[in-house]
Amino acid sequence: MRLPLGSTDLSASGGTVTLVGRRGDAWQSLDGAGMALERAIDAVEALSSSDVHAEPGFATSVPSGSAQAGFFSAGEQILWRYGRFTESARVVRDDARGLVVWIPSGSERLESVPADGRRTRDIPLHERFGVPTVTRQSTWTGPGVLRVAPSGKPWSVWFFRDAHAVPQGAYVNLEVPHRRGGAVHPGIFSRDLVLDLWIDAGHPGSEDIWLKDADELEAVVRQGRFTPAQADAVRAIADHAAREFIVDGRWPLDEGWERWSPDAAMDEPVALPAIR
Repeated sequence: MRLPLGSTDLSASGGTVTLVGRRGDAWQSLDGAGMALERAIDAVEALSSSDVHAEPGFATSVPSGSAQAGFFSAGEQILWRYGRFTESARVVRDDARGLVVWIPSGSERLESVPADGRRTRDIPLHERFGVPTVTRQSTWTGPGVLRVAPSGKPWSVWFFRDAHAVPQGAYVNLEVPHRRGGAVHPGIFSRDLVLDLWIDAGHPGSEDIWLKDADELEAVVRQGRFTPAQADAVRAIADHAAREFIVDGRWPLDEGWERWSPDAAMDEPVALPAIR
């Protein structure tokens, strides 16, 4: 028996999730107050500022999809930067529609972690986003993941699989629209918007859609990291993602990326550049 809408659970990473819809059904708004996508993007653009991007190239970066952005080459190694998080990836395809990358298992990354040694999920919500942090090098664990970043959109889509390459679902990471650049190392800049959507792989055509980390979005507002208006904009972005491509299964969900597999060369772990 399938769970009813409104059911709650914990994700594999420990975040709270709520079953909010199903593919093929009418989408019920997450209370983004019907905000237009352009207005919602304007509200969150300030979150992708130089104070969270130490790489000098951010100052000269350009919006993804603009005439000045150009494209990366297939097989090229790039950096995917989320403020204080940086991940190494290999380009699968890049064109006007969007960027597709593969992050092989074992690829190097930089992550921001609590300075006192605790896991982020172990820190109570009321203090989670205010504790001192440090940057450490780690690796992408578990099976490799394929990511698609549609040009100009405030989200990316991550296709997860198990160790046997069986599709597990698609993760829609809400984030500030990407910018391209890098004074030394090529790649993209964005910033995570806390709230996410998960499309389960079961029941093809009627997959469950889960809302992830709504409680964390409320917490970042209480702790002054987002304004209430920015939180409303994030909810509106989730609504637009659902209506633009999730519910109807449009691109990139209709291109078979969940079944794509890398060749041996593409699947070699990607190292961070020697110069950080």
